Amino acid sequence: MSLRELLADTLRTLWTHKLRTALTMFGIAWGIVSITLMVAAGEGLRVGQRRAAETFGKDIMIVFAGRTSLQAGGTRAGRRIRWRDTDHLAVAGQAPSCQYVLPELGQGSTPVRSPYNSGTFLVTGSLPPFAEIRSLTVGEGRFYNWEDQAQVRRVAFIGSEVKKQLFAKRDAVGETIRIRSFPYSIIGVMKEKDQDSSYDGQDISKVFIPFSSVLRDFPNKPPSPPNAIDRLIAVPKSLEYHEACKWELRRALARIHKFDPRDEEAASIWDTIENAKAFRMMTDGMKYFMGAVGVVTLFLGGIGVMNIMLVAVRERTREIGVRKAVGASARAILRQFFAETLIVVFASGGVGLGIAYGLCALVNGLLFSDQTSTSFFAGLLPTLESGLLAFVLLGTVAVLSALYPASRAAAVEPIEALRYEAGG
Repeated sequence: MSLRELLADTLRTLWTHKLRTALTMFGIAWGIVSITLMVAAGEGLRVGQRRAAETFGKDIMIVFAGRTSLQAGGTRAGRRIRWRDTDHLAVAGQAPSCQYVLPELGQGSTPVRSPYNSGTFLVTGSLPPFAEIRSLTVGEGRFYNWEDQAQVRRVAFIGSEVKKQLFAKRDAVGETIRIRSFPYSIIGVMKEKDQDSSYDGQDISKVFIPFSSVLRDFPNKPPSPPNAIDRLIAVPKSLEYHEACKWELRRALARIHKFDPRDEEAASIWDTIENAKAFRMMTDGMKYFMGAVGVVTLFLGGIGVMNIMLVAVRERTREIGVRKAVGASARAILRQFFAETLIVVFASGGVGLGIAYGLCALVNGLLFSDQTSTSFFAGLLPTLESGLLAFVLLGTVAVLSALYPASRAAAVEPIEALRYEAGG
């Protein structure tokens, strides 16, 4: 029997048993859809969380000054620690594993007015790399640079919400605003962004000015000394240097301010890298669990295929006997049943993958049709790995579910088959 004849005969047989074929295909297709959608949901959650975290900052550690909880160098525990405006310079020299160590000083509820409107906003100052590590994307104009910092210029980079309140739909770049009584020229406007976390407020509602300017015009009020700052922000050279940067940072601050470097209360660190690692482990676990559920569903579908094919062998016992009686070899019978199973399994697998990818596209289209982003969910994202996994598992199911029924069919004796009565 040629391949063309084999396929024609196989398709004719499958069409004759339409209900059985449809039910078999449904079981396999459901398994493929389960695997693809479950893995896609886990991937969408992981990617969404990563994007949401990056809107706050890229691999940053925020260092807050606190009170000592351990005695060190003859000083008592409970001593108040305050970072100073020069600490970042000393720390950077003692922390080679850190790419950046930046100071930050801010003043909340600061009155700001433009020629058109007014409001109260948080005014904060740092150094030029602050825009990069805090994901402050420029929408118009520019962020302040090192020349602005060196010359203590009164220039401002404003958040998108600040621009809306102070200027509505008017152009803001080049305009002058008054922060308290000081005139500041707007050099840029931040691109609008979603932000899932913060230590002092949403960036879109802030006014950013050079660090030298905020120290001169808006220093901390007593009892804090005029050179005190709010926090330090550190970024490791790479993720491999994360722990080393963290330790060098705390050790350098301990030397400067005379506290024990093991004292986490004196220098508390909000470590976004550690948080991201923990969340990644959780989402990976969810993805693997969902994938495992899909795999089990797929293999259950394979068992269903095998059972249905075994029933088909029993129902077609006389047919097999007739074929053998007129000269069909056991190998030919084996090929036919094997081909039937392969066609059913791979056709249903293709349908399942098509449905799964179609559902992913439909859900993503509905979620993001208004061009807004979802903070923690990036949509259903089917991965190449999930597609390959489904294909490999589908092939395994096809082979396992086809071999035994086909071998049973090929082993039927012609005499016994011709004497078989259905239901007997």
